[in-house]
Amino acid sequence: MDLKIHLRALEKSDLTWLYLIENDQSLWKYSNTILPYSFDLLKDYIKNSRRDIFDVKQLRMVISLEDKKGVGLVDLFDFRPEHKRAGIGVIVDKEFHNKGIAKKALQLLEIWAKEKLQLHQLYTYIAEENLKSINLFKSLGYIEIGLKNDWNFYEGKYNNEYTFQKILNE
Repeated sequence: MDLKIHLRALEKSDLTWLYLIENDQSLWKYSNTILPYSFDLLKDYIKNSRRDIFDVKQLRMVISLEDKKGVGLVDLFDFRPEHKRAGIGVIVDKEFHNKGIAKKALQLLEIWAKEKLQLHQLYTYIAEENLKSINLFKSLGYIEIGLKNDWNFYEGKYNNEYTFQKILNE
């Protein structure tokens, strides 16, 4: 199945869907979240999501199908224009896993980040046990540059985290 996707800004109509994603406790270990998000907080977040990335140092876009339905999110975070780098992350709704959506979305975000922000590099942090994400980022040319031992504590134990990096201008 070849799904056509595009990236778009968050919209008011995404509120309920965003609420479900942000409050999915199974994902909190990967985002270092420890408290649930309220509708009001997320409504304000959507309202303020149009703020300039140069001001807030982050950007979240919705991975959207042709019918405008959101199926995931891509993020740029820790944007450092003076160093021409940013962190990158992706999440796709479970029902849309294994369809190539995350890979296509990351490719679109990479092109956008290179052309619009003139970024030289992107990096990501991935839990050692998150093999799907590790394989995804490796398939896009990200290279493992480090392992942080006992970095995050969840599920009653310390867990390792990899850092991957991609130079965009090669």
